Amino acid sequence: MTVNFQYVDVDKSETLNTFTEEKLEKLFNRYEFLISATVRFKHDTKSHDKGKICDIELSLPGPRIFATSDEAQYEVAVRTTISDLERQIKKRKEVYKTH
Repeated sequence: MTVNFQYVDVDKSETLNTFTEEKLEKLFNRYEFLISATVRFKHDTKSHDKGKICDIELSLPGPRIFATSDEAQYEVAVRTTISDLERQIKKRKEVYKTH
């Protein structure tokens, strides 16, 4: 499992890296065809109630899968993004099963 972290207008956080890797590891263990992940953390200063953005792009055979979420906390944004990715992976897996 290869995870690349990018921080845009945000200070680097080892605890956030560890939290995200733990959540992604569950996904990588469940779906063995996943290759790598690119995680971007951004801060939107225009949003007052939210503004913590997490983008995750998964590399796997075929087109890449991408999800993003904008929440009040980065941990919640990570959870939301990963659940969106899991939904997309399940759809992709169903397509592979039919062929």
